[in-house]
Amino acid sequence: MRVLVTGGAGFIGSHVVEALGKRGHEAVVYDVRADPASDVRDPDAVRRALVGVDAVCHQAAMVGLGTGFADAAEYVSRNDLGTAVLLTAMAEAGVGRLVLAGSMVVYGEGRYTCGRHGVVRPGPRAVADLDAGRFEPRCPECGAELSPGLVGEDAPADPRNVYATTKLAQEHLAAAWARVTGAAAVSLRYHNVYGPGMPRDTPYAGVASFFRSALARGEAPRVFEDGGQRRDFVHVRDVASANVAALEASSPSGTLVAYNTGSGTPHTVGEMAHALAAAHGGPEPVVTGEYRLGDVRHITADSARLRAELGWKPEVDFEEGMREFARSE
Repeated sequence: MRVLVTGGAGFIGSHVVEALGKRGHEAVVYDVRADPASDVRDPDAVRRALVGVDAVCHQAAMVGLGTGFADAAEYVSRNDLGTAVLLTAMAEAGVGRLVLAGSMVVYGEGRYTCGRHGVVRPGPRAVADLDAGRFEPRCPECGAELSPGLVGEDAPADPRNVYATTKLAQEHLAAAWARVTGAAAVSLRYHNVYGPGMPRDTPYAGVASFFRSALARGEAPRVFEDGGQRRDFVHVRDVASANVAALEASSPSGTLVAYNTGSGTPHTVGEMAHALAAAHGGPEPVVTGEYRLGDVRHITADSARLRAELGWKPEVDFEEGMREFARSE
């Protein structure tokens, strides 16, 4: 299979390219980092790149929470306009297979259960609560403490920031394209991806990258809130193998199928910071109580559908992955 990998020179995309090659596929890298003319928003450039292509693995995106609303137009341009241009060109070229780099951020907060009211969906956390160090969401019905659990793909979308909104819009665009063209579209809703090649020291880097950079400078990782935020840290090689599995699968036509893509083993941000610090040899993390408005408290995946339907499973466990990541460039 000849696969166009947008963002193929990036963190996740480069691992996807490597995984495709190991499976005997031909990966075509389309990335502004490798070629400034390879902008996914350029219709002519995209059309040329699609010649002879059997499928597209769409990794190109502006990622991260961002620093406010000032960069909203840039997020929408890169993520949503870029996806629309790509899908239009795919429809023209008759390329009928897409794997989209989705994200768990489309859910907002994760799944919560109240002892009295069952499954509930708390709203955004209040600034007053965060300032007072009250980080856990409360039941919107009775104000009681909640128990976090695993969120499934059928959970309602509730994006809480600009980036999350653009990732959901990408899925809607891909679903519309699939319906109109009869094509097959898969969205892999990545959880917290980490591993070799992860970007360093940018406003859009992931928390694991920030912690590793601090350790490399001899500084203690600064853990926001109380460190109890639950996440699913999934290794980039496992994410790459999920992309290959989705490309090779017989996905239904005329619709978009979403799959949570996580390790299936939740860990707190504090646990991750301590694991990295231990692998690096210190210093120990410092819990600051700071917060970022727009962050969610707990979001962890139920990846059972991906395992059952595509036969995928993660291979890199948390401890092994953190040891490797602490030593990687």
